[in-house]
Amino acid sequence: MPAAPRIPTITQKQVATFLAPRPLDSHKGNFGTVAVIGGASGMVGAPVLAARAALKLGAGCVYVGILADNAPSVDILQPELMLHSAQAALHLPKLDVLAIGCGLGHDDTAQKILHDALKLDIVLVLDADALNILALRPDLRTVLISRKDASVMTPHPGEAARLLGCNTEEVQAARADAAQELVKRFHSAVVLKGAHSLCVTRDNKIYINKTGNPGMSSPGMGDVLTGMVAAFIAQGLDVDQALLLAVHLHGAAGDAMAKQKVTIGMTATEVTEWARWLLNQWKG
Repeated sequence: MPAAPRIPTITQKQVATFLAPRPLDSHKGNFGTVAVIGGASGMVGAPVLAARAALKLGAGCVYVGILADNAPSVDILQPELMLHSAQAALHLPKLDVLAIGCGLGHDDTAQKILHDALKLDIVLVLDADALNILALRPDLRTVLISRKDASVMTPHPGEAARLLGCNTEEVQAARADAAQELVKRFHSAVVLKGAHSLCVTRDNKIYINKTGNPGMSSPGMGDVLTGMVAAFIAQGLDVDQALLLAVHLHGAAGDAMAKQKVTIGMTATEVTEWARWLLNQWKG
């Protein structure tokens, strides 16, 4: 029986070339507009973490659409973000990319928000509860498949299993097959997260990412990755490039922290800061 083909590894050299140098006369409008929608009651931090990551990884303008009734009107620690209700965020003009799912929940309101988002003519990044709702709603899966604009899905193994109608153990036993099947079924670029995340482009080319470490097993890491993917799409990368760059850089930021002997108690906020620093070094 022939050996399975070797999966190519994402490299820093490969992804560092994706972002073009910024012109001297640039302004925030040159670097795209991101909206992040999520944050049901008790989970407002999730879209805020994603939005902060989108801002700090270079998006020109970043909005946050929050479902919770008692949502803050400003992020005191990051007042550059513009906070709205989830419904208002859906109708913002001139959006380049919408990231949805971080802390979204899966009640009727969340499902209606996702339905409306899928109908927009805009690039989507689908994470967390957006994926869980899609697993529950065959009609929304049909809408996703029929979209003309590109989309990215960022499942962990449990979410991938729900989308594929199997169990987590089956996904983990055949990760490459599972990731490629998600691309085939949902016509989206996919990262199957976990140790050695697998990225699959929309034309079903598969790559393995070998950055990252166990210290990144902490809350909010997936939200930060979602914001990073959205930021790079907003800045003009196609969804495949944005996915490869974000996944590799996200793990590299965690590795930079691990080199500082910080592996227990690593936070998603700190990974965002390190990712910004590393990106600037890579560009330099």
